[in-house]
Amino acid sequence: MEALANNYFDEAIRKMTQASKELYRPEEDVVSYLVCKNAQSAIHNFLKGYLLRNGIETEENETINEMYSRCKKINNRFEKVNLAGFDCQYHDLASRFCDGAEKVSRCFNIADSLDSFLREEKIIN
Repeated sequence: MEALANNYFDEAIRKMTQASKELYRPEEDVVSYLVCKNAQSAIHNFLKGYLLRNGIETEENETINEMYSRCKKINNRFEKVNLAGFDCQYHDLASRFCDGAEKVSRCFNIADSLDSFLREEKIIN
């Protein structure tokens, strides 16, 4: 399971890089949808990787909020990562959509917080 978890972490980091590159383009050139989709995918993959690393399989339709709750049960320090303002509740990542720069920025910040948290916890390098 650890190898599979690492694949999810690698994908999450790749999506973070894509979101970051898009976010730091000149404002008029930023495609907010791409930032949002990549950040959501990163969040999903970070959480799924963490659960798998801990021997817990996820359900196909499990939401990010559900996975986050499971992660907090394993490690209460996950409370440091604040998902407030993340209101993408749909199960299908392909159907999620962010409106407005504030939501896009919030999604990216959550993904970035997860990345930092998992590095602090020495889960990823």
